[in-house]
Amino acid sequence: MKSLNNFTMTVGSNSVNESFVRVAVAAFVSSLDPTVDEICDIKTAVSEAVTNCIVHAYKDTIGKIFVSCDILENRVISVKIRDRGCGIENIKKAMEPLFTTGGSERAGLGFAVMESFMDSVTVRSKPAKGTTVILKKKLSYRAGNNG
Repeated sequence: MKSLNNFTMTVGSNSVNESFVRVAVAAFVSSLDPTVDEICDIKTAVSEAVTNCIVHAYKDTIGKIFVSCDILENRVISVKIRDRGCGIENIKKAMEPLFTTGGSERAGLGFAVMESFMDSVTVRSKPAKGTTVILKKKLSYRAGNNG
């Protein structure tokens, strides 16, 4: 699909940047006049993906989180969140609800939450190289917003 508009940014894996990335993506997507539910879904999924970078990818260190967002044809949005952290050994296992490597304080629901709010979630990872999460969602058409 052809990209109609996009932005990229890089932030440190500081926990305060989770909300910044979430709001930046929401602001960018707002040009399509999404429903309140759609914008909440996107914000929640982005929040989970960025939190995974902060908590799991870089653990007790600060690394870089690379974010890109594309508005594609037919009101499809694509958000890519990438890190160069520890990577995921078994993606299938990591995507199982309740699985976590974060200890008892983590619920292990991040990927399940992303999948419940987005149309597709693609995860690519290599141990010691990093992880890329691609979130896609097709926004609805409403009267007056034919974006």
